[in-house]
Amino acid sequence: QVQLVESGGGLVQTGGSLRLSCVASGGTADSYGMAWFRQAPGNGRREFVASIRKNDGATWYSEHAKGRFTISRDNENGAVYLQMDRLFPEDTAIYYCASRRSVGDVYSAALYSLWGQGTQVTVSS
Repeated sequence: QVQLVESGGGLVQTGGSLRLSCVASGGTADSYGMAWFRQAPGNGRREFVASIRKNDGATWYSEHAKGRFTISRDNENGAVYLQMDRLFPEDTAIYYCASRRSVGDVYSAALYSLWGQGTQVTVSS
């Protein structure tokens, strides 16, 4: 069974950077695209961060991610990355990697059928 495994989270000070990674284990997460979502403490829903399309690398970002975060992928290895720069305490959350097998609203969590367990990102002030 294919699983997505995130890594790279941790504790960083305001203004710092982190690079998150997501790889598929147990096979290939054959998909139209992959994305990162996050869930902040006390927030019951997952918030869209960024998405990337498999065939041409087209990307989408939330307003809070634009200019600070960069999503990229390695199709050969089935991996997706999120470079996060100029982090703020408001970025503190569990970050999840997700994969989709259909077209639709890339900003919606409902489009994604496969999810990782998440990696904690904590930004101190």
